[in-house]
Amino acid sequence: MIHSVDPKDLKIGISACLLGENVRFDSSNKPSNFCIHELGNHVTYQSFCPEVAIGLPIPRPTIRQIKTNDIISVARPDGSGDVTQALAEYGKKVASLTKHLSGYVFCAKSPTCGMERVKVYSAKGNALESDGIGVFAKEIMSANPLLPCEENGRLMDPLIRENFVARVYAYKHWQNIEASGLTQHKLTTFHSQYKYTLMSHDLVAYKQLGQLLANPDLPLEVKAQTYIAGLMAALKIKATRKKHANTLSHIQGYFSKQLKSNEKQELCEQIEAYRKGLVPLVVPLTLIKHYLLHYPKDYIAKQAYLSPYPDELRLRYAY
Repeated sequence: MIHSVDPKDLKIGISACLLGENVRFDSSNKPSNFCIHELGNHVTYQSFCPEVAIGLPIPRPTIRQIKTNDIISVARPDGSGDVTQALAEYGKKVASLTKHLSGYVFCAKSPTCGMERVKVYSAKGNALESDGIGVFAKEIMSANPLLPCEENGRLMDPLIRENFVARVYAYKHWQNIEASGLTQHKLTTFHSQYKYTLMSHDLVAYKQLGQLLANPDLPLEVKAQTYIAGLMAALKIKATRKKHANTLSHIQGYFSKQLKSNEKQELCEQIEAYRKGLVPLVVPLTLIKHYLLHYPKDYIAKQAYLSPYPDELRLRYAY
């Protein structure tokens, strides 16, 4: 199975407060139920609190992002205790030592760990646009552009949650392929397993990446790096009901000669019910998996699309 990964081998970086560690400015934490009690059963976390790591105490005065002449610094509200450089240097250090990570969950709105929409203030203390990026988070994401990253707040959205976990498992699969020694055959096999996943996210990328792998003139390393960059970018695009329904119909085509008329009608009805929002994605997928038992199709059975992560996470029940 695509998702058969030992939790000890699948490591995700995470803001320490999200695991319940009392590292926030007021000695509190901000535990994420999903990260701790659901995803935590399938991965191993490596936690970080950049503020504590650079020597700030617990408890400590609050810090914020302050914009002065287009320069953003991180300091106390009165501008004292500037820790911008220390945070950036620590971020670079962590980024260089965590290439083994398969994902990262940041604490939302934090001046150090927020992925986006961090509140920025003027030197006089006035709130400006909430368009900042946490200094630490920025270093991690800049150094590891392929790394699936999300924030605890956004993970409350079922679609974003499912998308993040799917990207984590796809990236881990790729990391395993690279670690085993990349070959043209392995690259082609990997792509064949993610064809329907790609189709459900971005049909243009699905076609372009297939053409890329068919190019005999590109060196393997160039082809591989271009491919994985394209795949991870495509997977960031949220899959819609329309795209999923189209993908499911393509898969159904593989059974066209084997399915009985009533079976074919049932699958068509469930795909259409999903497209209309009447049932969750797990319904037509379960039916397809059922038919695979009766009419084995090795190519379809190996598709990451059918089981991109452990079924126990139940991420396809909500949309």
